[in-house]
Amino acid sequence: MQTIWLGGAEWLAVLRVGLGLWWLESWRHKDKKGWFERGTGIAWAADVAGKHRWAAVRTGFQRVVAPRPKVMAYVVVYAELALGLGLVAGFLTPVALVGGLLLNLLYLVLMIHDWAEQGQNAMMALISIVALFAMSWQVWSLDEAIGLFR
Repeated sequence: MQTIWLGGAEWLAVLRVGLGLWWLESWRHKDKKGWFERGTGIAWAADVAGKHRWAAVRTGFQRVVAPRPKVMAYVVVYAELALGLGLVAGFLTPVALVGGLLLNLLYLVLMIHDWAEQGQNAMMALISIVALFAMSWQVWSLDEAIGLFR
């Protein structure tokens, strides 16, 4: 593959690291005190899910998230941190890419009415798919350094 400056594998690593930085920014800008102590994040999601046009989203939220809001707040916030760190460092990269893709798809379904959120989640999901199937952990990653996923 002919490219300017970097080779194809390096550009895929840039894409992977960029996605990781996007996840880290998502984690960084969250009001963690609000999420953990006041439950603002899950309360907001409950409001969105409660008004959702798809009954499956309302039901799923009531069965999975609503009974354990504090646990789910920690899961969401620390999943974003773990995804970001995993992708930037290139550690367990395929796991991080699949996990991020699933989280983006959940966000995409929950926020079906919000076009700004849709664009962000759709782009992050697309990058995850490209980075996964192009094996973006082949360079500049801990996975490559220790011989995982060859």
